Amino acid sequence: MDLSFCEICPRKCRKNRLHGEAGFCRVTGESVFLGRAALHYYEEPCISGTEGSGAVFFAGCSLRCLYCQNKPLSDFTLGKEVTVDRLAEIFLELEKRGANTLNLVTPTHYAFQIEKALKQAKSRGLSIPVVYNTGGYERKETLEALNGLIDVYLTDFKYMDAGLAGALSMAPDYPEAAKKALEEMVRQCPSPAFDERGIMTKGVIVRHLLLPGHVKNGKDTVEYVYRTYGDAVWFSLMNQYTVMGVWKDHPELCRTVTKREYERFIDFALGLGVQNAYVQEGETMKESFIPAWDYEGV
Repeated sequence: MDLSFCEICPRKCRKNRLHGEAGFCRVTGESVFLGRAALHYYEEPCISGTEGSGAVFFAGCSLRCLYCQNKPLSDFTLGKEVTVDRLAEIFLELEKRGANTLNLVTPTHYAFQIEKALKQAKSRGLSIPVVYNTGGYERKETLEALNGLIDVYLTDFKYMDAGLAGALSMAPDYPEAAKKALEEMVRQCPSPAFDERGIMTKGVIVRHLLLPGHVKNGKDTVEYVYRTYGDAVWFSLMNQYTVMGVWKDHPELCRTVTKREYERFIDFALGLGVQNAYVQEGETMKESFIPAWDYEGV
């Protein structure tokens, strides 16, 4: 991973971040920019548990999802600068606060710095499972560099439809990139494992956020992952899509997912044979699930 010729994500912008050049993620330099580092209670039960996950929210992103719930952070409007040494301290502080896991949220474009910070923190006693919480748009080579440092991959698999990926996230190559990335994640973490409290200590969880009007994309995604990996991965099948704007070219995104859409999606997954899955019930389409970008813990 070379920040002077950055190819960390599939876009391979090849910008010299060390000399202030920003690629698609908008991030430059060797520092890291964070929005929050605190206990977070709204991940999957095996990640948060009762005490919460130690969630570190990184600024910037290699995707441009129209419906992003963390937009002020992902578009780099916000973000407080920290050094790699400070990042390692934050990891340790979250463990001391009782976090069940260390949850690295949107980490891709900081993989180089995260590698260094994790090695430093682990040498100083960091012992809780490390969760790489990603949008799924990853390069295999970057993930290989993190091998042995990551315990759990919590990855989105947003699209099997390249046209949809291009229209909604400016990444028409997303399906192929996500396939290659998931293959590497499962290679590193081939068998799900949990401790006595039900916290995942090793494994891969594949998330799919069902988008309104796009049940077919959801079905195609789950079918690909399940037929390829079976019970080697867990699923998190989500209905928490929150309307974050109004788009005349995508009117379907201007509403929430209907109960019927989600039922069709879940019934399809169960019909495939999926058993290891988290599903959402009740009122999950709430902005209260979106953290405050107040730099807590930074």
